[in-house]
Amino acid sequence: MQTAAASKPTRIFTDIDYEKNGKQVGWLGLHHSVTRSAYGAIMIPVAVIKNGSGPTAFFMAGNHGDEYEGQVALVKLIRALRAEEVQGRVIILPAANLPAAMAGTRVSPIDEGNLNRSFPGSADGTVTQQIAHYIDSVLFPLADTFHDLHSGGGSLDYVPFASVHHGWDPAINARGMAALKAFGAPFSIVWKVHQDLRFAPVAAMAHGLPSLGGEFGGAGRVNKDVVAMVERGLRNTLVHMNIVEKPKDWAPPPPTRIMEVPNRDSFVYAPEPGLFEPAVNLADTVHAGDLCGHVHFVDNPGREPVPCHFRSDGFVICKRHFGRVERGDCVAHLANDVAG
Repeated sequence: MQTAAASKPTRIFTDIDYEKNGKQVGWLGLHHSVTRSAYGAIMIPVAVIKNGSGPTAFFMAGNHGDEYEGQVALVKLIRALRAEEVQGRVIILPAANLPAAMAGTRVSPIDEGNLNRSFPGSADGTVTQQIAHYIDSVLFPLADTFHDLHSGGGSLDYVPFASVHHGWDPAINARGMAALKAFGAPFSIVWKVHQDLRFAPVAAMAHGLPSLGGEFGGAGRVNKDVVAMVERGLRNTLVHMNIVEKPKDWAPPPPTRIMEVPNRDSFVYAPEPGLFEPAVNLADTVHAGDLCGHVHFVDNPGREPVPCHFRSDGFVICKRHFGRVERGDCVAHLANDVAG
């Protein structure tokens, strides 16, 4: 399956040569004319480490600007990885939605664009749509594997996991599962809920790419242990793709606990606006009908709190970080072990 995004060329410019051997660290320039700078550009960082022929790994973070562990792991990889270590190519976007990353917000402060709902993008669209278009029309066609590193951001906290989306092509699904196991996270999730082409991993699969993701922590912090886990996983991915050789002290990653998010019943949403008191912790096991938490009304203390309940059995992989909620905010979601 191919998208129509490539039908019009990108307006983003760069001095990066994706076919040149060596390490290049530069920028993608996106024209952005404002009062402060009539002929200005948003300069999105990009790195390419290439040596000879071979497969291409495309690593991305900062899809959402308030998700930090992946951003930290990728800037460290850019500094550490040497061209002579590589057989093939590694393309890295450490802060893909740069305006959001610099503001520490999920969406762009310029156009309120959520990059992970903007694919395949538009060459003539908003800032966020133009970034999506460049990734979809220029970078995806260069890649053999894509990994989009996320976390829970400011509003959610996760048991850290790597993930893969379950798509429509069994061959791509099989390659994705092999890459997921090679990454070596303690927990791995197969998403069966989102097959929306506006999402970066699903858009990548439309280009025939095995496409990994992950939620590596959250709560608006940077967890050093999770950053180290992501760094190991990225190196494992490069070994799996035969882009780098196994280091002398390399050991195969331990088996990962493979889980899935099967459907919308795995999610719990706030029924009313108020102050949410959770009744469970991350990594708890719950059953359908169990209490997830209460919404309290501190402006009307005589009103009884409103409960919300789980709609299925499962493992609490995610819970809300912020206490204040609006009706419809996700307050928790579950995952289930994959049979067999």
